Amino acid sequence: MKDKIILMNFTDIYKEQEFYRETDPIWLEFSHLTGCSCYCDEEAVGILRKEIRELPAEGIHFLDSGNYHYMSLFWLEKIDRPFRLVLFDNHTDMQPPAFGGLLSCGGWAAEALETVPALKEVILVGPDEEAFSQTDAKLREKVRFLSGEKLAGLSKEEITGFFSEIPGDLPLYLSVDKDVLCPEDAVTAWSQGDMKLTELTEYLGLLFENQNILGMDVCGEAEPGRGSLCNDRANQALLELYRKSVS
Repeated sequence: MKDKIILMNFTDIYKEQEFYRETDPIWLEFSHLTGCSCYCDEEAVGILRKEIRELPAEGIHFLDSGNYHYMSLFWLEKIDRPFRLVLFDNHTDMQPPAFGGLLSCGGWAAEALETVPALKEVILVGPDEEAFSQTDAKLREKVRFLSGEKLAGLSKEEITGFFSEIPGDLPLYLSVDKDVLCPEDAVTAWSQGDMKLTELTEYLGLLFENQNILGMDVCGEAEPGRGSLCNDRANQALLELYRKSVS
């Protein structure tokens, strides 16, 4: 099941890209679904869960824009054994909900820590230290954090050490929001970090080499007509890395 490629079409942005053309992906159509951009209302939650009910957490899932990063939660809910989540993101995605407890792209990771019993720890890479300091203190106890500031100041050996120190006793699920990347390597709908695509693939490569990877998802597209070529290259690199690791 790990070789599954799933495309979740919310905005039609993948129709402008080529990275998946020589594969046989499962295409999930949500372009006409309402109540699901940034915040996901109860009706949309039910529809989305129903549509992926028969699909596995294993494989690689492309989630469209970061507005839909909360889809990671629905994939994590499918994992029935203890695991860790490794999240590359320029934001914590651990903000408290602002509108009546609605699931959001900015708070899904916090909800996962609170509601997914099998999730034992989050390894969060990329946000700034101030943003992380504003998250719930109890949730921070379950997070191993590497800030964007520390990444910029650490040597290659020290960064390698951080990823090498992740215990291998539990499998990992990987989630990548391309807003962790610098603007030269991705164009997204949100504020972006400074990480280069070559650095991201190097860090992921360490995890693929040394850990048992359950599955992976990728988001961070821009709106249609913007950044497609740049993001297509990044998606291609991530897909190739993933496919090589499971072949």
